[in-house]
Amino acid sequence: MSKTSKRSVLTIAGSDSGGGAGIQADLKTFAAHGLHGLSAIAALTAQNTQGVQAIHVPPPAFLKSQLDSVFTDFDIRAVKVGMLANAKVIDVVADALQKYQPKYIVLDPVMVSSSGYTLLETRAIRRLVDRLFPLATVITPNIDEAVLLLGHSIDDDEEAEGALVELLAMGAKAVLLKGGHLSGKKVIDRLDTGKSLHEFEHKRLHVSGHGTGCTLASAIAANLALKRSLPKSCEAAGDYVFKALKSAYSPGKSGLSVLNHFK
Repeated sequence: MSKTSKRSVLTIAGSDSGGGAGIQADLKTFAAHGLHGLSAIAALTAQNTQGVQAIHVPPPAFLKSQLDSVFTDFDIRAVKVGMLANAKVIDVVADALQKYQPKYIVLDPVMVSSSGYTLLETRAIRRLVDRLFPLATVITPNIDEAVLLLGHSIDDDEEAEGALVELLAMGAKAVLLKGGHLSGKKVIDRLDTGKSLHEFEHKRLHVSGHGTGCTLASAIAANLALKRSLPKSCEAAGDYVFKALKSAYSPGKSGLSVLNHFK
């Protein structure tokens, strides 16, 4: 591949000042896959391994300027969408995706941080569903996010499989429901494309990790940009996160681990 033809992947998400999740995790993931990473920062967080201390949402007009800048210059093969904070931000992102029509869009419906800090206004959840679900190639909620979206508990494998059907009915083209928050010796991520069902199993690692969801979604986007199918992209992304989590390290004063994206 020539220096001028390197594929680009865009992340639209929040910045993590602690470097473990969000934009920072996404860009490391893209680099690890040999891709040129682009970013449009939808939110700024004051964050470290101990939690989220504050959030600042830049003016929507500035987010629009970032999106126009990257879409009018780069050959963007895939887009990962993460933290969007509120309805106005969601509208700006949806408008840009409709205008520029990237081939692949991976939507990670980020709502609450791993430390329990609210990252998406509750009143904006409906806007996220209405405007971005129909545009996304795949959505990648974890169990807690699926519970917020559906309004009922998901406590076992049978209920997780039922949740896939419900999420598809909400307008998603495909759903990868992450199983890390369910109990068991194995973690099972389930992909439903509306035509086929796939399960991806990994041994449960007893590591308190940070940024796994961001990394998984951006790895799926990276693999789609590399022309792999959606099931193969999800499988490869899960393997990548498992290896990164297995070699995770703890750079802060808390015991929280950060993924090793380049192991």
